[in-house]
Amino acid sequence: MARELNRLNAKKIDNAPPGKHADGGGLWFVKHPNGNAQWFLRVTVHGRRREMGLGTYPTIKLAEARTEAAKWRALVAKGLDPINERERERAEAEKRLHLFEDVADDAFESRKAELKGDGKAGRWFSPLKVHVLPKMGKKPIGEIDQRLIRDTLAPIWHTKPEAARKALNRTDICMRHAAALGYDVDLQACEKAKALLGQRRHTPQNIPALPWQDVPAFYASLSDGTVTHLALRLLILTGVRSAPLRFMRTDQIDGDVWTIPGEQMKGRKGKTPDFRVPLVPETLAIIEQAKAFERGGYLFPSVRVGVISDATMSRLMERREMAARPHGFRSSLRDWIAETTDVPYDVAETVLGHIVGGKVERAYKRTDFLEPRRKLLERWANHVTGKGGQLLRLVDAG
Repeated sequence: MARELNRLNAKKIDNAPPGKHADGGGLWFVKHPNGNAQWFLRVTVHGRRREMGLGTYPTIKLAEARTEAAKWRALVAKGLDPINERERERAEAEKRLHLFEDVADDAFESRKAELKGDGKAGRWFSPLKVHVLPKMGKKPIGEIDQRLIRDTLAPIWHTKPEAARKALNRTDICMRHAAALGYDVDLQACEKAKALLGQRRHTPQNIPALPWQDVPAFYASLSDGTVTHLALRLLILTGVRSAPLRFMRTDQIDGDVWTIPGEQMKGRKGKTPDFRVPLVPETLAIIEQAKAFERGGYLFPSVRVGVISDATMSRLMERREMAARPHGFRSSLRDWIAETTDVPYDVAETVLGHIVGGKVERAYKRTDFLEPRRKLLERWANHVTGKGGQLLRLVDAG
């Protein structure tokens, strides 16, 4: 057997004419007419001849070629196909080249266009940044499995269920993004992790809201004319979410209509219509007062830079030891509508900026009920300012 191996040496290789030259054990040295040379191994696996390249000469020296040949011959002795095994090894190495944090960044970039403000607020990425990347960011994407995801999210699974839900959702998106890039990942890893984490003990709760009967007293207490008081008053009167209100600009106001850009409306992806908010006399009066604080076009600037935060308004209510939060005033308004008016459902939902009806229905019903909403918000303003109000009926909703 020894005589069958190691037939070549450095001198024979250097002087070898074009053609195939056997070193033994299936290892061949091939010299081409143009002077280029390479190694290949010929083996038989389950009666089938296989040839695999081992590299070019002189990049791969004789000793290296023999070592490689011995490695693959050992696998053949076990009944394995060396070419398939090499592909498997390459796939495993490929997994180790792409870190989870890099895939997460790429997934975020690809989704920016469908996120509000191109995702600049960071709400899409923050669950990953805060809860996932510190533990999984440096892990190769191909090594992410259900156990690692479980261990990462277990500390917040019951204590911060909403944050955990979002973190798991973003992780799943990243795994699917990796698969789309051609990486070998387990697309069921997040579902398996969810099964391992178990049912949450925590029951999600709605944001506390002030009963609509108590809103007038709270509104009256916002009387010092500061940016925070004015912002809360306008939030109550209009029923909008805090983000578009905090970023409200003077150039968005045209007479008695405030137009919120479509990308600022929650739950609306892609190119969506702007949302018009009718401004009633009480609302216009608040806006006039706010203009005294206008900076850079924004009506509600912060003390330093940018605009006031949602936390600014929340802290005011916290200091007063109130359970309710600013977002809850939308519920206060909706409950008031349900209990004291009989306006059509479409009008009531549109007041809150909700999308009503299916895609086909909306294609035919294109009104935004601006004038019916104006009448409704005028009545709401009368209630909020303590002027009371009678049962409101809107027979013709537009």
